[in-house]
Amino acid sequence: MQLTEEQTLLRDTVTRLAEEKVRPLVRHMEENDNFPDELVEVFGDMGLLQMWVPEQYGGPGGDLTSVCLAKEAIGKVSLAASTLCSNNSIGLILPLLHFGSDAQKQRWLPLAAKGRTIVGVAMSEPEAGSDVSSLRTTARRDGDSYVINGRKNWVTWGAQAQWILVFAKTTEAGGHNGISAFLVDTTKPGFSVGPKEEKMGRHGSPTYPLYLDNVRVEADCMIGAEGQGFKQCMRILDMNRPTLAASSLGLAQGALDESIRYAQERRQFGKRIADFQAIQFKIADMAMKIEAARALLYNTAREIDAGDLSRLTLLSSMTKCFVTDVAMEVTLEAVQVHGAYGYSKEYPVERMMRDAKLNQILEGTNEIHRLIISRQLLGR
Repeated sequence: MQLTEEQTLLRDTVTRLAEEKVRPLVRHMEENDNFPDELVEVFGDMGLLQMWVPEQYGGPGGDLTSVCLAKEAIGKVSLAASTLCSNNSIGLILPLLHFGSDAQKQRWLPLAAKGRTIVGVAMSEPEAGSDVSSLRTTARRDGDSYVINGRKNWVTWGAQAQWILVFAKTTEAGGHNGISAFLVDTTKPGFSVGPKEEKMGRHGSPTYPLYLDNVRVEADCMIGAEGQGFKQCMRILDMNRPTLAASSLGLAQGALDESIRYAQERRQFGKRIADFQAIQFKIADMAMKIEAARALLYNTAREIDAGDLSRLTLLSSMTKCFVTDVAMEVTLEAVQVHGAYGYSKEYPVERMMRDAKLNQILEGTNEIHRLIISRQLLGR
């Protein structure tokens, strides 16, 4: 992958930050399932929270390639920490850039540019996961406000966020028709957070259910046109999914690095296990898959950054699906290379394996993405 001088500097700088600031905290994050508050300030000061904010609003003016480089570098050390990198993109920056009014951009983008704002996305519900169109949360117009009622779940940073992008039905129309998007201030009366979800992995990136009980928001907190929320949601997910893949790519690379290190140190039958062909073949297969995943990811990022969105949905789904599958395969093999120690918390690969699974599910399960890919290709 050919990087510019600026991109190389970004990658190397974030790599150092991950080693120096994130790695010492990984065990604490894993054991307590919380994100150290001090990292929010560190990420914000480096421009990692607000990467996509244009320079005209005080941000660094990053692009998709930049976000992917940063998330890959952090994901290599901690998938959970990588979720904070460019955290407010999907919930704030991308919706505003693509669908917000000039007034909304002037209101919120300079705030995001300061690098302290945490934003969550409330899309999924108990009965609406992959099928976003089945959501039941409602937003009823009342004068110059909307009153929102409903329950959301799986909201990352839900308890820490100052703002939540909430998708709700504004009409009784069936299917995806009538869904709208609202930026909700979490201090509003009627907004509450449930107990933290107990997840198998990605500890340190806390997830919560949210409850909205007659939460009143101003009409100008609606992002984009009324009833267009589903289409907006799909476009923003298409833009963001490669960054999810980037975190998984970093995770896979980290697992490969750990496996190489272990294979060179571990001895059995009087030899390093790296001298056995079975281990050599595993390492080779892991490395090939990672290189293929990296090529697909950054090819997608370059095409989107160049402004060619003609294959956005196709490439976004391919990238998310393929790279997260590779991360799952590589981390499973990393555990196998480590043998019994791979199943022990003494080594990080068991955490990496558990973390890898989630990204095959988030932002559309990989089964859904295979449907999207096939329909794009078959014209259905």
